[in-house]
Amino acid sequence: MTSLEVGSEAILECPECAGLWVDVVSLERICAAREQQVAALGIVLPEPKETQARKGSISVRYVPCPECSKLMNRVRFARSSEVVVDICKGHGTWFDREELQRIIEFIRAGGLDQSRAKEKQELAEERRLRRQAEVKLTGAGNLLSRPIDRERHAGVVSVADELLKFLLN
Repeated sequence: MTSLEVGSEAILECPECAGLWVDVVSLERICAAREQQVAALGIVLPEPKETQARKGSISVRYVPCPECSKLMNRVRFARSSEVVVDICKGHGTWFDREELQRIIEFIRAGGLDQSRAKEKQELAEERRLRRQAEVKLTGAGNLLSRPIDRERHAGVVSVADELLKFLLN
């Protein structure tokens, strides 16, 4: 692999397939900074050395991390883009030819922001459902062990006090 400068980030390029290896920190910087995105969009990658027939065939394969040699996970970038990348959580992301540019176009079109907003909404819904399940699990048997909101139940408490006074006299 050969080193390639993208803005202020150094990434690695495979001369055989024109794929790119971007470490975790560099990818975060590229995703966050417009200047880095512009530089990445300007990368002109050579045509890979593989044959056109092989290029046209679609085969899913898991590739090893260039740093630790463990097979990387294939995931849809930001869980909502159309680009599936290979990720080693500890070391970085492998982009096949032109995938980094497609990711940057996705980010610049607001896809990453939309994905984050959707994820926040899903987390809030998950918390709501969890709280609802906890209430069902605790059931009515634990109602007495919960603290009473005196202001909210002031009318009920005063009626109960009056009823007790009446019954005891």
